[in-house]
Amino acid sequence: MALYIRSAQPNDAEAILAIYAPYVEKTAITFEYEVPGVEEFRLRIQKTLKQYPYLVAEDESGVVGYAYAGVFKARAAYDWCVETTIYIKEECRGKGIGKALYSELESRLKALGFLNLNACITWLDEPNEYVTHQSPDFHAHLGFEKCAHFHRCGYKFSRWFDMIWMEKRLADISHPQRPSCL
Repeated sequence: MALYIRSAQPNDAEAILAIYAPYVEKTAITFEYEVPGVEEFRLRIQKTLKQYPYLVAEDESGVVGYAYAGVFKARAAYDWCVETTIYIKEECRGKGIGKALYSELESRLKALGFLNLNACITWLDEPNEYVTHQSPDFHAHLGFEKCAHFHRCGYKFSRWFDMIWMEKRLADISHPQRPSCL
């Protein structure tokens, strides 16, 4: 399987939405209740690309996954941090696509001067049909560490879910005393 990673384009919205829809409909990985429309997804891609990378992974079958970064918090003091998001086509998970996407995403973010990656992940101590430990395990495998745990803060499928945050620092040894752009 040849995998090609490139920047997403607004015309990828339909393929990306096809990957995302099952996560909305069948999991608590996203707390979105309704699957957005293609035009909404097109606008989300355009908005993200104004400031952050938004990537798609393609193989001979088409788009099989996507990852992007977005604002972590809206205050200027957080401008070196991003929140990361990744989704892989259901039947393509476990084939290294996520690792390839995140590797490229990290490379682009580092080149842009970002220092911290943050991932917001749904959590249950005992996994069920709506959420497993695959995402935290995946992020840990890539060097993310759990840094926060919020209890019963997301409600979907008539039950409460916890949320954990995991972080990865991109600075080689430590953060600079003062960011270079100040």
